[in-house]
Amino acid sequence: MKKQSFIYGAMILFIASLFNRIIGFGYQMVVIRLIKPEGVGLFNMVYPVYIMAMVLSTLGIPLAIAKLVAEEVAKGNMRGAYRIFYICLSILIITATAVTVGLYLSTPFLMAHYFPNPKVYYSFLALIPGIFVVSMCSAFRGFFQGLQQMTPTAVTQILEQLVRVGAGLVIAYLLLPQGIEYAAIGMSLGVVLGEITGCITMLIIFFRSRPCPKQIGTIKPLGVSLKNIFYLGIPVTLTRFISTAIMSIEAIIIPQRLIISGVSLTDATSMYGQFVGIAQTLLLTPAIITTALATALIPAVSDALAQNNLKLVQARTSEAIRLTNIAGLPCIVLFLLLPHELCGLLFGYREAGTSLAILALGGSFLYFCQTTTGILQGMGEAVRPFKNMLIASSFKIIGIYYLTSIPSLGIKGTAAVMSIYCIIYALLNYIDLKKLIGFRMYFIASIIKPLTSALIMGFVVLLTKQAIFTISGSLVMTTFGSIFSGMAIYLAALFLMGGVSPQDVERINKMIYKIIPKKPN
Repeated sequence: MKKQSFIYGAMILFIASLFNRIIGFGYQMVVIRLIKPEGVGLFNMVYPVYIMAMVLSTLGIPLAIAKLVAEEVAKGNMRGAYRIFYICLSILIITATAVTVGLYLSTPFLMAHYFPNPKVYYSFLALIPGIFVVSMCSAFRGFFQGLQQMTPTAVTQILEQLVRVGAGLVIAYLLLPQGIEYAAIGMSLGVVLGEITGCITMLIIFFRSRPCPKQIGTIKPLGVSLKNIFYLGIPVTLTRFISTAIMSIEAIIIPQRLIISGVSLTDATSMYGQFVGIAQTLLLTPAIITTALATALIPAVSDALAQNNLKLVQARTSEAIRLTNIAGLPCIVLFLLLPHELCGLLFGYREAGTSLAILALGGSFLYFCQTTTGILQGMGEAVRPFKNMLIASSFKIIGIYYLTSIPSLGIKGTAAVMSIYCIIYALLNYIDLKKLIGFRMYFIASIIKPLTSALIMGFVVLLTKQAIFTISGSLVMTTFGSIFSGMAIYLAALFLMGGVSPQDVERINKMIYKIIPKKPN
């Protein structure tokens, strides 16, 4: 398999992420109507604990595989790359087994002292087997990403999502007559079945398409390899563990503080379900770009650094930031101007629009954080985003604790704190990039042109929203008519101002031809 370029790899992941986001979006729309926000809230109370256990199981090793394999491949040392992979795979087998067994044994304690709602028991148990499966699959994904081959990751992600959605909905529907807590099991089992499908597919790809391990090449001593693996893996583990631990804390304290503000346990669970399952789901829509960029940037930046090419690092960083803003800003406009319409039409709960509009104020900073974290990790500076996240999160937890319990704020206070958290995190990441590589954003190309296009789009959305509603009186036509007209104007303005250059168009055409080759005459 040939090495893919950074942008081509990011495009492959983007296509997979776009497909998964569309499928996942439809799934979220159906499931929130099927098991109600309360059921979604139950699942989202246990899911952060599952993610936290997965972080402990993987120890940041998949990212270490991607970076270290990329470095060995850049030196032409495929033998060394395979040695890194097999060492990491052995570690993952041990840690995944230990964490899976440990989580099963600790379930009674967690139910008694941690989860605020006892109905989460079966959903939690159903998730646990996925930890071992995901840990194994992550090793193979890291290996292919280190080869700068993003296609295997994209293929397995698509299959995982299809199985997750199909199995999740079927099981939830069949168990719904037994009660909401049983229907929520469908979401958990869907996740696990999807991960199993992805892992089996990845194994098939590996044994059929892996590059031939050459016997020539240098092999580092085991101690040196382990030091390199954990030097990168431990900061990543700390970053992800703390972030998922904070998600778990949020899943506990948000409902608890809502109860203190004067709502019942059922209503607090439902409000939390709306916040996570609707408002945050919509806010994270542009993550199809930022996640793809962050994943592709890690080996791409590592490869450039291995060649001592600082200019290439700076170029890839600037390109990633520009693409992040181009993708994120029009979504922010829609979330600010059509929040209630989007939440009402797509999910059936207009009231979630208030949280969405507040979250959107920090949306651009959130997308910036995701991209710049991938850049810093690719530079081997994973400890920096960890430190930045820790600082920003301290403000977030304190803010949620105090603002959410105020009756006049409630969940709106939570949303406001989330936006402030994103702003702090983004600024700290930017400062680190500035120190490390002298990074400066190309202000006109990266900010002014996308922002001006987004402002023009916002003006058009406001005009068409009023005009279409006056003519048709239909909320559906008004909402989607405003979205399509606004996006068309945004793209037109972006092209006219040179926000999308001829080189971008040529690059996209080349990637399309690579992905969908022409049929021979």
